[in-house]
Amino acid sequence: MTDKNTNDLLDMNNYSIEKLPKMEKSKVEQIMAKVGIPLAFIAFVFIYCFSNINFLDSIDSSTLADGALKRFEAIGHDQFIRINYAMLAIFIAAIILWITEAIPNYLTSLLLILGMVLTQVTTDKVAYAQLGHPVMWLNILSFVLASMLVKTRAAKRFALWFVIRFGKNAFWVTLSFIIINVVLSAFISATTAKATILLPIFMVIAAIYGATGGDNRNNFGRNLVLQNLFQINIGASGFLTGSGANLLAASLIAGAMGWDLFSYQDWFIAAFPLAIILIFIAWFVGSKLIFPLKKGENQPQIEGGIEKLKVEYQAMGKMTMAEYKAIAIFVGVLILWATDKQHGINQTAVAFMGAVIALFPGIGVVKWNDVDIPWHLMLFSAGAYTLGAGLDATGLPNTLVEVVFDYFAIDQSTPFWVLYMILTALMLFSAILFQSKTMRALIFVPIAIGVAQKFGYPILSLSFPVALLIEHVYVLPFNSKPAALLYTTNQYSWSDTFKFGFAMMCISWVMIIVWGETVLRWLGYTNGLFF
Repeated sequence: MTDKNTNDLLDMNNYSIEKLPKMEKSKVEQIMAKVGIPLAFIAFVFIYCFSNINFLDSIDSSTLADGALKRFEAIGHDQFIRINYAMLAIFIAAIILWITEAIPNYLTSLLLILGMVLTQVTTDKVAYAQLGHPVMWLNILSFVLASMLVKTRAAKRFALWFVIRFGKNAFWVTLSFIIINVVLSAFISATTAKATILLPIFMVIAAIYGATGGDNRNNFGRNLVLQNLFQINIGASGFLTGSGANLLAASLIAGAMGWDLFSYQDWFIAAFPLAIILIFIAWFVGSKLIFPLKKGENQPQIEGGIEKLKVEYQAMGKMTMAEYKAIAIFVGVLILWATDKQHGINQTAVAFMGAVIALFPGIGVVKWNDVDIPWHLMLFSAGAYTLGAGLDATGLPNTLVEVVFDYFAIDQSTPFWVLYMILTALMLFSAILFQSKTMRALIFVPIAIGVAQKFGYPILSLSFPVALLIEHVYVLPFNSKPAALLYTTNQYSWSDTFKFGFAMMCISWVMIIVWGETVLRWLGYTNGLFF
């Protein structure tokens, strides 16, 4: 028989988010938070009011892309130069506030929108309209659909059933979570929501295999939690709707291409196989090289552990009609998303259909009060889209690309593969320092677009590979919300997550280079890198 302490370890209720320890800010983070506001204010005032920046003063209309050229012609040279100063000042100040987290991210976005209106970087109509951007609607409606799966408990039932059915030893446990994470990535667009659903389940599994955290860490626990962190993020990279950052990147690319929306099908074909390959490479690197299982760690250490999960599963009772409806609605949505190029209905309209059915009285499965929409994230995203509109209107990314490339003597003779490797490395390894996927997408995707335009390459040849690297936010606990959440499980140390995460980041860079030479070449996005 198991004692009371063991029963506690196997009780899923003990691993709810509310009962996990909160991650305290380090001294460095506390200092950054204190200096963030004055530093952002000084940077804004200095750049906007007192600086003389040669590359902004010498902007020539012949170097501007279509969006910026229209604005230049509409307001004249002097005013165009002035809004470029404003755009740079707002951009730097916003980056400082986002990085230091001196104020909430959504408040930074609101200040950003207000600043762009007051400095006339863009009109109030354009700035305020970003909250109604089609991709914003897609974000909101995706949360409606995800809430449907959480409310009906269909997602939890699926995860429990799969682990009980196939989690017989360490290998099959890992494989089960790979499949669970990939499936949930297709249905749930918030990586934090996936982590919240799965954490109690894999913590019970870890306890069954003797990993109870703290002094009782073992390589099974390290692998299980770090692998789940990797899978939660990289699984999202395989789907256009996998996260809001993916949608932002796709929106920026679509805008540069003159499209309404990026095709769900095109993203899936290029991104999903890469995500799956990386997930299996991570399993091998983690369980065979960095944290190899010691003798006995691949078998359950607590008798009756799986039985405890079975009790939890059986307590859910039989599948309800609401669960069947939720699954049917979302499968229908996924099928329509995956075939968008065949029927011509865009992703937002499809999400509208699913959300309307899910909310419809008598037919649907949720009420509005059941829907969990993180409006703070929506406001943050609205600020990001407004900033993107300002960058497009001023052409600032192209201007900065010109300056940097001139400084480093990178000219038209520079091979495509050099540009490809530089841009993908910047996007990938910047994730170690930045705390927001959305912010990285907002910075590096426009830069990739600008580089492609400057050198005369197809926009997708550089911007799409960069966009495929957005979800690599797993090296350190502050790199993403799931990383912070899973670190509080106390199943691994900072050095553990750095060793595994940095190794996978390096491998991922090699893989995106291989992808550019092979799959992206076969699909017509690049002409290859080396041959």
